[in-house]
Amino acid sequence: MQTTQEKHENGGTTVGASRKALWSWALYDWANSAFFTIILTFVFARYFSQSVVGEKVAGTEYWGNIVGITGVVIAVAAPVLGAIADRSGRRKPWLVGFTLLCVLASGMLWFVEPGMGDFWWAVIWVSLGILGAEFAFIFYNTMLPDLAAPAKLGRWSGWGWGLGYVGGVVCLVVALFGFVEADPSFLGLNREEAEHVRATFVLVAVWYLVFALPLFFLTPDQPSSGLSAGQALKAGLGQLKDSLAKAREYGHILRFLVARMLYTDGLATVFTFGGVYAAGTFNMSQTEVLQFGIALNVTAGLGALVFAWVDDAIGGRNTIFLSLAGIGASATAILVVQSELWFWVFGMTLGIFVGPLQAASRSHLARAAPQHLRNQMFGLFTFSGKATAFAGPLLVGAVTAATGSQRWGMSTILLFFLAGFLLMLTVPDAGTSKENTADAGTR
Repeated sequence: MQTTQEKHENGGTTVGASRKALWSWALYDWANSAFFTIILTFVFARYFSQSVVGEKVAGTEYWGNIVGITGVVIAVAAPVLGAIADRSGRRKPWLVGFTLLCVLASGMLWFVEPGMGDFWWAVIWVSLGILGAEFAFIFYNTMLPDLAAPAKLGRWSGWGWGLGYVGGVVCLVVALFGFVEADPSFLGLNREEAEHVRATFVLVAVWYLVFALPLFFLTPDQPSSGLSAGQALKAGLGQLKDSLAKAREYGHILRFLVARMLYTDGLATVFTFGGVYAAGTFNMSQTEVLQFGIALNVTAGLGALVFAWVDDAIGGRNTIFLSLAGIGASATAILVVQSELWFWVFGMTLGIFVGPLQAASRSHLARAAPQHLRNQMFGLFTFSGKATAFAGPLLVGAVTAATGSQRWGMSTILLFFLAGFLLMLTVPDAGTSKENTADAGTR
């Protein structure tokens, strides 16, 4: 009997996993988004800068160094880990292990009290949390081609992104009204010690674990290859070398992956420093930052929904162009406006284009990749999102420190969007979903 992998590669009709298994897989994005929304973007990032470090420029520099250095580790280790896991067969043990690492790290951030006394405790645990969340997401992404038919990879990927946006909004609402704004404080939390803010980090740990359980128990995994750890390491490194060599044979895909590497780094940096910039430049309170985060996730979700139809009509490449143009124009406006009102207006406008950029990138590769190399290409797709993850945060941190201005520091992000846009001009169109449905499956 053919495995789902073999059916994908041999061009046969793919039955795929059950809808319960696929929705359980997609729900993991809802779970994982809590860490990126609360810890990495809107709450802990601001808390670290304003309450732990206590000075906005130094806080931005330190936060940029933390995110940047962990990005270097991710860039080096991610493709190796993915290749080893691919050769060993099973992905869920890796996903479960890294998920639990992030859950533990998020919970331990409760003990980070205001002031520099817990600076290194914060650095250690938030770094481990970032590594756990990012590595777990790699194995989550690589499970998708084993579960869904090739013609519907983009659809399920989009639904996963959509659940992630919704999960981010819901988690922010719970954090805002259940902890930060609750007065008297929920469970008698001491506001002077920022326990009402620190409790949101425990919320992330619980949220992530609970909503990851359906994937752990209901989504099937690939069987073990039977290779030992040493054999899997050797075979994985060989596969990585082979994947890179084959990618070079398809120059248009390689150029797309490099373009995505650039604009994804810019996008990730925007979200990494979003809360820090809002607090430092516009003096937004913790509550205002959370409200902005909720609104941003709502607009991103709406954008992903609307542009899903655009993607079907004009293809992923053209949707990427529209999204990058919208993000670039909005980000430029955010950097020059002085009014908090206009910051909100252009921030919401930027959010509309975020979801389509992420979803269209996946749909473009799903259409452009040769069927017999699709899984290898998606492995490189994951690598392209992490390879230069350190560059944006380190550049923002360095320029902010050199100029003493958050605006100048954040302006460097525009270079990544521009470079990605220009390189995408050399990438041919892969067509629309209507032109790529010959091997559609049942899900």
